Amino acid sequence: MQNIIEQYNTVDHTNVKKWFLAGRTTDFPADGGACVKYETRQIAVFHFTRISKWYACQNLCPHKLEMVISRGMIGEDEGIPKVACPLHKKTFSLEDGGNLNGDDYKIAVYPVKIEK
Repeated sequence: MQNIIEQYNTVDHTNVKKWFLAGRTTDFPADGGACVKYETRQIAVFHFTRISKWYACQNLCPHKLEMVISRGMIGEDEGIPKVACPLHKKTFSLEDGGNLNGDDYKIAVYPVKIEK
């Protein structure tokens, strides 16, 4: 299972070498997430309409190693956009992937570019 988690590494927007089309903006639910596949990875994409922002992160829960993050609830924690894993309710920052519960687990996050 360790090799699965090693596929996911945060990418900073300045280091993007290749963008891929995840879908149309209308393909994603408002204030929710959906999963897309990129090569061998599952990516959770969130449209956080309350703050007019888009986020992407690994769909793999780093704790239970299940592909469920896209089904998590999104919200804010002291102004930090977050997603809660639907399995164990641990929350992760959608900005930097940090665990907001103080645990060692974190998630990879990715830049999102919206083109009209």
